[in-house]
Amino acid sequence: MSSEDTVAGSVESQPDTTGDAPAGEAAPSPAEAPGQPGADSGPEVGAGEGTASETGAGEAGAATADPASRAARLEQELAALREQFDNLNGQYMRLAADFDNYRKRQSRDLEDQRVQIACNTLSEILPVVDNFDRARQQLNPQHEEAQTLHRSYQGLYKQLVDVFKQLGVSPMRVEGEPFDPTLHEAVMREPSDQHPEDVVIEELQRGYQLNGRVLRHALVKVSMGPGPGDQSQEQAG
Repeated sequence: MSSEDTVAGSVESQPDTTGDAPAGEAAPSPAEAPGQPGADSGPEVGAGEGTASETGAGEAGAATADPASRAARLEQELAALREQFDNLNGQYMRLAADFDNYRKRQSRDLEDQRVQIACNTLSEILPVVDNFDRARQQLNPQHEEAQTLHRSYQGLYKQLVDVFKQLGVSPMRVEGEPFDPTLHEAVMREPSDQHPEDVVIEELQRGYQLNGRVLRHALVKVSMGPGPGDQSQEQAG
């Protein structure tokens, strides 16, 4: 075999890469090649632009609706806070009124307790004052020494009476006054030509008041008015 025949055989045996593609497969065109812009790339970009515009419109609508919903929510919160404030303010006012009533009641109770203690203490001292008064009425000093003792006694009695006055204690004046069961205690009743019925004739034990409050009732004798004999004499005359 010659050298020419060998070269020709090798050329025939190599595949033709530049020939037609196998049946049923189309060769890719330059427009469809990857990475290369084709004729359909324009519509795809336009579709992307339409989607972005719709998203922007949605965001604008949400931004427009958000302040209104936020304002409504704030109004609801404000109404709830106002209701809570009204409830707390009402509770505070009730507590303040209760505390003021409690303070006044405590003040009255303390004052009543103070007066009651003073009344009890002074009531224990009143018999001493009665004894001083009886002794003063019975004393009739004749000699100089007795008169000196009497003056000392009178000074002591006056000092005791002044202390009572400073404390608000005052004696009752009852003779000739109408009988009052809130001030007087009648231990005797007898006819009287000088006084009408239910008038105090005589004071048997002095009564005292403490700032207008009865410290001790006065023991008194009360008139029954003219007797039956006097009435018959008046009718006969």
